[in-house]
Amino acid sequence: MSAQPATHRGALEAAAALRSGELDAEDLAERTLEAARSTGAEVGAFAHLLEELTREQARAAAEQLTRSRRSGTVQELAGRLPLLGVPLPIKDLAQLAGAPFEAGSAALEGNIATVTDGVAQQILDGGTLTIGKTATPEFGLPCYTEPATGAPARTPWALRRTAGGSSGGAAVAVASGIVPLAHGSDGGDAHRAPAACCGIVGLKPSRGVISPGPHGSEGMGLVTDGILARSVRDCAAGLDLLAGSRTGDLVPVPHAPGAYLASLEGTGARSDPLRIGVLREPLAAETAVHPAAERGLQRALEVLRGLGHELTEIPAPFTPEDWTAFMPLWTVGAASIPLDDAQEGKLLELTRWLRERGRDYSGVDLAQAVSGVQMLSRRTLEAFAPFDVVVTPSLSGPPARPEELQLAEGGADFDAQRAFTPWTSTWNMLGAAAISVPLHRETVEGTELPFGVQLGATRHGDDALLLSLAAQLEAHDPWPLVRAPHAA
Repeated sequence: MSAQPATHRGALEAAAALRSGELDAEDLAERTLEAARSTGAEVGAFAHLLEELTREQARAAAEQLTRSRRSGTVQELAGRLPLLGVPLPIKDLAQLAGAPFEAGSAALEGNIATVTDGVAQQILDGGTLTIGKTATPEFGLPCYTEPATGAPARTPWALRRTAGGSSGGAAVAVASGIVPLAHGSDGGDAHRAPAACCGIVGLKPSRGVISPGPHGSEGMGLVTDGILARSVRDCAAGLDLLAGSRTGDLVPVPHAPGAYLASLEGTGARSDPLRIGVLREPLAAETAVHPAAERGLQRALEVLRGLGHELTEIPAPFTPEDWTAFMPLWTVGAASIPLDDAQEGKLLELTRWLRERGRDYSGVDLAQAVSGVQMLSRRTLEAFAPFDVVVTPSLSGPPARPEELQLAEGGADFDAQRAFTPWTSTWNMLGAAAISVPLHRETVEGTELPFGVQLGATRHGDDALLLSLAAQLEAHDPWPLVRAPHAA
């Protein structure tokens, strides 16, 4: 029997222990719910716990596992439901029929979803334990998680610092050892910023790898669902669960069951040397980069160089002023959220500011902005074309204190976010995959804090290559997997 707490096991490790009978699905559910109630409350992980649903799922999983052991079909079950019985919460920006859906906003307080989004249905169909809906800021708009309807999400490394956003609740649930992996969504930084703040792995898949259907659409093409995990292999297994196209998808990406995890088997990573561009210069804002973030990047470069990859320093492909082509897409997206007058009066300052700016744009302005972002993406991809991957710091500094980001004036708030996440949104514009890995730790103001390194693909659909490179870094410079909440 493993000496570590059941909730601290990785997703694949827990799944194997459930199949062998070493772990019991119902016991694991109760232990996870207890951790969600205690540790989860301390770090602000959950907007809502779904205890009865979780117990029902656990009973069903336990019955399937028992039958498979009796009939000798455990391996067949593992092929169909590789994460059966594993806790995997859903972010409160995805709908689950009959469950609360508040999106971190007082405007939706008390709202109950009437449909189940496709990505949530895939998670349910995988036989996982939902546990609850993880905390998100209002409508997932900022890179911090300070919801209007519940407790803020704080990194377990230092409870006075943000967990990042908008998948902050998901990230702290994983980092603090409540669950081994979690669903999230990313429209500008929302996986990678929380992953960097919490010392875990956060993957933004390529556009179209995970379908937004049947109840959602691609919209501006910036947002995708994805996975946060403590290890690269668990991240790949989670992506396999969520990946798949649906009728009507604009950019369907073919997916064979288990393909992402299978790409990491054997050596755990591809061995061919890659051409890697090293991008140090911030893209979305003119901002200083913390020396520890630079040292984290340098640490990654030393490992990559030792593995035989070819590294080339490259300049920024565009300026912060060019980046503002992104603004109409983001603000019009905020303005398009359907709210009545009463709900409008309950919004937080940032959301209000973004919606006001979005309403200032005409249809022609939006069409020109879409074209402008596409041209900027084309120019950037042309600059990145000689490389397989571009590596940057994940963030410009350590996990920020919330008051450094959530400011009283909406424009200042947005500018502070741009300075904190100056690289991440580029890959949302490009539509290519990007992943943050927690390679570095360093003491700042007397407290050890995590620093992420971002690996960005230069070609659409290179998610497996990105996971492989991340697995190489993990194998040669492993990181701590669980962090108990620390009050500093």
